[in-house]
Amino acid sequence: MKHSRLFEQITLLRHVGKWLALSVAVALLAGTASAWFLLALDWATQTREAHHWIVWLLPLAGFWVGWVYLKVGQSVEAGNNLLIDEIHDPKKVVPLRMAPLIFVSTVISHLFGASVGREGTAVQMGGAMADQITHAFKLRPEDRRVLLMAGISAGFASVFGTPMAGAVFGLEVLAVGRMRYDALLPCFVAAIVADQIGMLWGLQHTHYGVDLIAPVTAWGLGAAALAGVVFGVVGMWFAISTHELTAFVKRRIAYAPLRPLLGGTVLALAFWGLDAWRYAGLGNPAIVQAFQVPVAPWDFAVKALFTTFSLGTGFKGGEVTPLFYIGATLGNALAPLLHQPFALLASLGFVAVFAGAANTPLACTLMAMELFGAQIGVYAGLACVVSYLFSGHTGIYRSQRIGHAKHRHVPQRARMDEVAKEGADQAGSDALARDK
Repeated sequence: MKHSRLFEQITLLRHVGKWLALSVAVALLAGTASAWFLLALDWATQTREAHHWIVWLLPLAGFWVGWVYLKVGQSVEAGNNLLIDEIHDPKKVVPLRMAPLIFVSTVISHLFGASVGREGTAVQMGGAMADQITHAFKLRPEDRRVLLMAGISAGFASVFGTPMAGAVFGLEVLAVGRMRYDALLPCFVAAIVADQIGMLWGLQHTHYGVDLIAPVTAWGLGAAALAGVVFGVVGMWFAISTHELTAFVKRRIAYAPLRPLLGGTVLALAFWGLDAWRYAGLGNPAIVQAFQVPVAPWDFAVKALFTTFSLGTGFKGGEVTPLFYIGATLGNALAPLLHQPFALLASLGFVAVFAGAANTPLACTLMAMELFGAQIGVYAGLACVVSYLFSGHTGIYRSQRIGHAKHRHVPQRARMDEVAKEGADQAGSDALARDK
């Protein structure tokens, strides 16, 4: 028996050593790529803000991005959904060109004003580079799944400066209601090291200036729960709108480069005609403002429309930072109604809308604690869980699988897009039955 236990510990040491080495390698690649990407993004944002006329080139930039993906990027156009699919059902190595394609196309989207984010870019770069390691070392399919998850964690952690949230995001995003504990060590090591690599490159993440958090009270908890319902519904609305618009545009415009060309034309006219510069790009200044002073109560909806239109017409980037914007400004609007401080409700909205839209309540709770302080954990946890429940079986990642349904019966391992289609079909059948 003692010999058996000793052998197990020796085997475990070898296992840990292997994953430490692989995870650190992934973190070095993902952390460096995220650092270069964020530096390029800062340059693009500053250039656009200094030269507003540049948005008139957004249609041409969109056409170029669409043309490049049509010619050399069709195999990686699914982005984050491709990574999730490869983790669940491994088929072939993710092409390395995913990383430079999404890097360049996202920077171009931001340079000329598209309302997109950055998380999708970092996650795709991390996943694509991690998969090259699996190919080089000829890892088993099971090990490949774990390393891809580590790549997702590393990319997320390094782009937002939230290693704990990044680690859990890589574990949680794959399936609704289920996490894979065999990837705990690789995801945590990759996330922590990638974040440190980013800081070594000199990255400075946005500080939102949240210093005072209200003490836990009965009404404070009730307000967080009520706000969580609204956050979840808005996250659901954003996800459905983006998917529906994307499908509609693809049906109506067969030639892919024309989609962002026309979309960019509409966006450029809207920026100038409506003086809507605050909705271009990431919108970090507006997010910071939402923590400090009242903002227009319709701010969240306008940002959602600009982002949905940008992504739906084919511009590249991500959804997460726009969801932060939507959540923070929505929380700001709800604060007076719920008699809560602006900073508290903006903080909760910041993470909870994303929690509902991405079905990642645990990662988002940790993100709140990393960004705003551990004392917000009780409120953030409640708001994120309620948002997760009220967003229903929808989400921004259509390749997510159902691990455990939220409330109604949904087949396990069903893809999110299959669940959405089943729901639409069921609604049509119910309407038909009523008509009869």
